[in-house]
Amino acid sequence: MRHSIKNAFAVTILLGAMCPAISFADDASDASKLYKAGQLNEALKKIDAVLSQRPKDAQMRFLKGIILTEQNKANDAIVIFTKLTDDYPELPEPYNNLAVLYASNGQYLKASTALEMAIRTNPTYGTAHENLGDVYAKLASQSYDKALQLDSGNSTAKLKLNLVKNLIGNSTGGTNPKTIAATSPIANLPASPAVVATPPKSAEPKVASSPAPTTNSKATAAVNEKDTVLNTVETWAKAWSNRDVNKYLSHYAKDFQTPKGESRAAWAEDRRSRIEGKGKINVRVEDANVSIDGNSATVKFKQFYSSDRLSSTSRKVLVLSKQDGKWLIKQERSGS
Repeated sequence: MRHSIKNAFAVTILLGAMCPAISFADDASDASKLYKAGQLNEALKKIDAVLSQRPKDAQMRFLKGIILTEQNKANDAIVIFTKLTDDYPELPEPYNNLAVLYASNGQYLKASTALEMAIRTNPTYGTAHENLGDVYAKLASQSYDKALQLDSGNSTAKLKLNLVKNLIGNSTGGTNPKTIAATSPIANLPASPAVVATPPKSAEPKVASSPAPTTNSKATAAVNEKDTVLNTVETWAKAWSNRDVNKYLSHYAKDFQTPKGESRAAWAEDRRSRIEGKGKINVRVEDANVSIDGNSATVKFKQFYSSDRLSSTSRKVLVLSKQDGKWLIKQERSGS
């Protein structure tokens, strides 16, 4: 049976600047290019060459799991993704891909467990939430089928089964397979600790300019408020780039909704250790779009992040609230 849940086909390749890492970085980049060109066997050879030198490299292991999946080598891919969840339990993407493989084999309970772990590591991971809904629907369909086998006159079970089948797309109780193209990097997938990446020096963080003010006073005020919000996002990114943790944290409201439900103090301490522990950070904000509703503002933008060990691009959403005349971040999530 063809599986229906989305596979996180996405890989970020780091560029090494130090001489000992040049050939390794080139091999990693070549592997990514070969994969995107559909030359899967050649890409695997490059990946194996990298892993012979850097056996713990998460990026290359993840890409290898993706290629094995595309080659219908499900068991081998499951081994890859399972080991990644063991070594990097904080990453949601390997759990998601495990769920895809389990679902394709009809192992829906295992798939649901893997997706629950993905959501536990990142509650804002929309793909995992959607996939979990599909898996639950399939499990429900199987249970209603079983109920009808035991009692063919159970009209309630028959009605529920029809509702589920209509919900998930066809008469067999499955949905058409959907995958995510390999274009969006995984924002938090770590690089090999042995590779020191030095990203090129870039300009200060920039945000999209707002529309020109009109002669209408209310419209002018609205534009000025948007400029204020965008400036807040810009200074937030700049403080992050400068590793000025105190200034960075000052952009978050006291009632900031932490991603894992932990206390704000615990979240702030974790962010401090992560930021101060980096040798270099650069954060750029581009293609920003802001909307304001009273004392609430939503900013959607493309975030370019690089540090001494990681480069990534992701869509970001910040929800800000105006408190005592100042815009502060109340929610932060990845995705559109």
